[in-house]
Amino acid sequence: MAKRSFMGRFSGFFKALGPGIIFAGTSIGVSHIVHSTRAGANYGFTLLGLVILINVLKYPFFEFGPRYVTATQENLLLGYKRLGNWAFYLYLALAFATMFPIQAAVTMVSTGLLVNLLGWSYPPVYLAAIILSVCAVVLIIGKYPLFDKTMKLMMVILFVSTITAFAMALGSRGEQAGAMCGKFTWDLSGISFLVVLMGWMPSTIDISVWHSFWSSERIKQTKYVPTMKETLFDFHLGYWLTMVMAVFFLGLGALVMFNSGEVFSNSAVTFTGQVISLYTKALGQWSFPVIATAATVTMFSTSLSCFDAYTRIVREASVIVFPKTKDHADMIYLMWMIVLAVVSTVIIGKFIHQLKTFVDFATTLSFLAAPVFAYINYRTVTSEHMPAYARPGKKLRILSWTGIIFLSFFGILYLLSKIFL
Repeated sequence: MAKRSFMGRFSGFFKALGPGIIFAGTSIGVSHIVHSTRAGANYGFTLLGLVILINVLKYPFFEFGPRYVTATQENLLLGYKRLGNWAFYLYLALAFATMFPIQAAVTMVSTGLLVNLLGWSYPPVYLAAIILSVCAVVLIIGKYPLFDKTMKLMMVILFVSTITAFAMALGSRGEQAGAMCGKFTWDLSGISFLVVLMGWMPSTIDISVWHSFWSSERIKQTKYVPTMKETLFDFHLGYWLTMVMAVFFLGLGALVMFNSGEVFSNSAVTFTGQVISLYTKALGQWSFPVIATAATVTMFSTSLSCFDAYTRIVREASVIVFPKTKDHADMIYLMWMIVLAVVSTVIIGKFIHQLKTFVDFATTLSFLAAPVFAYINYRTVTSEHMPAYARPGKKLRILSWTGIIFLSFFGILYLLSKIFL
């Protein structure tokens, strides 16, 4: 009897496993490969504590997505609508304002990595179009099950290669790590970088809605409704994995590039080549194809998940606002794929040689919107519609308000610094 009970619990955790891994695959992208690496290269280990802190403070707002789905059996976007039109339409306005820059930014990094891997000699924008086309094919043909399996495989590849590279770099320069702390200055440049670093660390907060979509799809795929404990196990696995990976990427930047005299390029192709060189310097030139493939696969997973999420937002919002469109939901999903791909490709073509500038803009925009998303999420899971047993407890509420105040403070600080510094 005990053995059967154990197997039953194990089966439940396994069936719930998936959305948290997709979350990790989405988050371990620009925020890690670009911003965490830059933080280590520019400041050594000085900003390590901030990276850990922002992950902890943002934790509640991401956790509320799977929590809401498990308790109500509906996605978080419907929760916003139940909270009030103000929350629903404010979220949509912010999502539409950020979706094109974010999709273009993550695909731009994917493009740069693939150019380095393949030795692509044609205009990079053509490769960006191919990447988005492949994303569309995966989502249209394989739908959620193929998407889920692809993301899990990509995460294993990146996790193993990054840990190996970090361990090798630490082995060669570990005794110097204590001295790898650069001076941070509270001027406009310094504050702007903090905002950029925190904007997508571990990701933009509206990904909590995406997570709720994936949680709903996982339930449909497995025909199993997980318990809250099983859901949160899956979420915690993915979430804290993203924080650990951010630490590794910052460490690689510090151990390999801090005080090296090398400066990251603004070009997507050159920048991503420099990131790959962090690994090859630690592991040896033999590792180039392995590392380049792993990094490319990782960024492709981010492009893929963003592509899926933004089209789902439009589809779900259309059905909520215009219920009669439910029979045409798949067509809406397909049509928005085309719009998102075309607009993102045009943006990439214009900014491919201004990667840092464009990505900094996109992440800053996300950070300024973060307190709003955070507050809406908090209100949704503490509303009367949320079952009482599933509402966050006192400690999580305190952490939530601490996070909202922290994000608001730095957002205001950044705007004031732009005006007065």
